[in-house]
Amino acid sequence: MSAELPGVAAVLDAAHVIAASSPYLAALILVAAVAAGVAGLRRRRQAEAALAHRGCVELVPTSTFNPGMEEVGRAAHQFARIHHAAGAPARGSAARLRYTVTDGQMRCYLEGPADAAAVLRMPAYAEVEVRAPQARPDLHPVHFAVAKEARR
Repeated sequence: MSAELPGVAAVLDAAHVIAASSPYLAALILVAAVAAGVAGLRRRRQAEAALAHRGCVELVPTSTFNPGMEEVGRAAHQFARIHHAAGAPARGSAARLRYTVTDGQMRCYLEGPADAAAVLRMPAYAEVEVRAPQARPDLHPVHFAVAKEARR
């Protein structure tokens, strides 16, 4: 009866090929699942590492700060570069503008991955100063000893 229907023989032949190669297909599917799991775990660890080490800078505008649309577009483009500079998955490389009020003064902080600290410290606007809100304890100023003859 299967010989009477068109295409049934081809389907049966394909079913026989699949049944004969099923152990190999099962092994291939298992290897692909393990590889996908390892890749997912690696990306998760990268994201967790990026979230654990974040950088922060304070943005302080001048009294005459009034950006135009072009300047806002350039700043947005620069903020978008933070994600690419981090080299981490999207979940761990997001930048955040955080506004707080301290003693009646509003403060703006730009936070992002520590790997993108150079991009965070770049001034996005012409009339905005970028400051590190807290000094790093591992950085110490360099002092040079000056000889008494050189001071005269």
